[in-house]
Amino acid sequence: MTKKITFTSTFVDISSQLKRFVSRIVQPDDVEDIVQETFIKSYEADLKQDIQFTRSYMLKTAKHLALNHIAKWDNKFNESLEQDSELPVLLKSMQLEDEYTSKERFLLFCKATEQLSVSIRKCFILKKVYGMSQKEIASEMQLSQSTVEKHIAKGLLQTMLYMREHDKTHELPDASIMSVQSLPLERVSK
Repeated sequence: MTKKITFTSTFVDISSQLKRFVSRIVQPDDVEDIVQETFIKSYEADLKQDIQFTRSYMLKTAKHLALNHIAKWDNKFNESLEQDSELPVLLKSMQLEDEYTSKERFLLFCKATEQLSVSIRKCFILKKVYGMSQKEIASEMQLSQSTVEKHIAKGLLQTMLYMREHDKTHELPDASIMSVQSLPLERVSK
């Protein structure tokens, strides 16, 4: 029983290190899953054999799981492109562009919500992503409904302002550059 406790405490001690390490390889959404899978795979291996260097074993397992995850995604991505080769080129490019824009907007939304304080972020996400009512959120977070309402409003405002400020798809060129470039060459030289 002591060995299991030692194994678990080692994982708890290095879990933040594992997350940082894995986050260099995979997308942020996949980090938690890979770290959890690292624990499971390492624990199963420890039951079958005696692992002397648990910390190193977990790091190596995390690395392999992250690389395998990337390889699976890459193969899936390549296969899906090969299967769609019959579609008209224009249609494919429009769909890819729309998908890219949609993913870009979603990532911008995620970055915007990361800027929120923890309680505001939780209220905002529970409302906007999970569709919970203010009453349910108040009960879940043990806050008053008024506080939840204020957190959601603040989260919406801050997220909207952040997205507006950082949205690259709707940015206009610098006005001074536009005015000089739009003038005929004779006017610029005078």
